[in-house]
Amino acid sequence: MKYLAAVLGCATLAAAHGYIDNATIGGDEYQFYQPYLDPYMNPAKRVSRPVQGNGPVTDVDLLDIQCGGYSEGGIVGSSPAPLEAAAEAGSNVTLHWTLWPDSHFGPTITYMAACPDEGCENFMPNKTAVWFKIAEQGRSADKKTWGTDPLTKPGNAGYTYTIPECIKAGHYLVRHELVALHDAAQYPGPQFYPGCHQIKVSGEGTTVPKSLVAFPGAYKGQDVIYDASKAEYTVPGPAVFQCAA
Repeated sequence: MKYLAAVLGCATLAAAHGYIDNATIGGDEYQFYQPYLDPYMNPAKRVSRPVQGNGPVTDVDLLDIQCGGYSEGGIVGSSPAPLEAAAEAGSNVTLHWTLWPDSHFGPTITYMAACPDEGCENFMPNKTAVWFKIAEQGRSADKKTWGTDPLTKPGNAGYTYTIPECIKAGHYLVRHELVALHDAAQYPGPQFYPGCHQIKVSGEGTTVPKSLVAFPGAYKGQDVIYDASKAEYTVPGPAVFQCAA
């Protein structure tokens, strides 16, 4: 009991940041990896890959930037998950984050990568260029809101992305992240909160995206630094993939 209490206590103390708690995919609910319980509780199998906790990745050159983890400590948190969630191309997926601190403002960004024909359960992208961006939300034109703002409200409805309707049916790894920018005049640099989940997409689409990036590699340090004195903010990474009209 003391050990469990200590684990739960750590979870409470670390609650200043956040991670994806659960998701609605293909109309079904999925509990995502619980970083302060799953390593100790022999949990049910997940569709989401392990994350290191609710703390950030701060180095864009580490493999941790891909799906989370602590590779510098000998542990890679982005090992494959045993399951995939079924979803149709063109459908929405909603990710329910734990309550996000409003001091950690920044963009929300989502990528996908095609897994091998046999599935995602043994797929590790490593440093290969396999990712295409499907969604991003930075700062609004009136400069009043950021992509992360809806997640700072108690009882928030979560973050929703749409699976591109035109992509070829198959197995995909989805990489979603929040970037806590901070003002460069007050903090040393941005913080990244990435996580990955596995889906099996059905549909009649035939498109295979060609403009692909790698993680690490897609971001450079200077790409994500926020300067409050500048009029505009550009979300890092490539352009968002668009299905042909």
